[in-house]
Amino acid sequence: MAVADLILLEEDHVRFTSILEKLKEESNAKVVFLFDKNGQQLCSAGEVEGVDATSLASLTAGNVAATDGLAKLLGEREFSILFHEGEHDNLHINVVADSAILLVLFDERSSLGLVRLRVKKATGELTVVLKDVVGRTQGARKSTSGGPGLAEITDADIDALFN
Repeated sequence: MAVADLILLEEDHVRFTSILEKLKEESNAKVVFLFDKNGQQLCSAGEVEGVDATSLASLTAGNVAATDGLAKLLGEREFSILFHEGEHDNLHINVVADSAILLVLFDERSSLGLVRLRVKKATGELTVVLKDVVGRTQGARKSTSGGPGLAEITDADIDALFN
């Protein structure tokens, strides 16, 4: 279900944010992010001040891509869950519906077990929303790619339009 670029509506963002806020509260996390697989932030919840979300998104997407390569080398389809333990903060990274990445940043106020339990529930909810978004995105691409009218436009038509 991987899609290069997702087309999000405001209602999608509201649904994603609601799920992330609930996950943040239930897991006692500091912040929760949802990125697409290209490293673009879709939404977040929590203490985002002081976090370079752009760098975090791109590095997380790179980490997931590298891990996908490792999985393929070992004959696995994927390693869908990654965990990084730090001195003060921990990262739990989860691939959602093969089209997004869920990142949970947490500290000693929570535990890996609690985060994993809550992420499992949130992943199911996010998958429902992502399937809607991916379906709509793919439908929009089919209706605009090479549809009637576009193939009929010539260079002369474009020149006439701008002259």
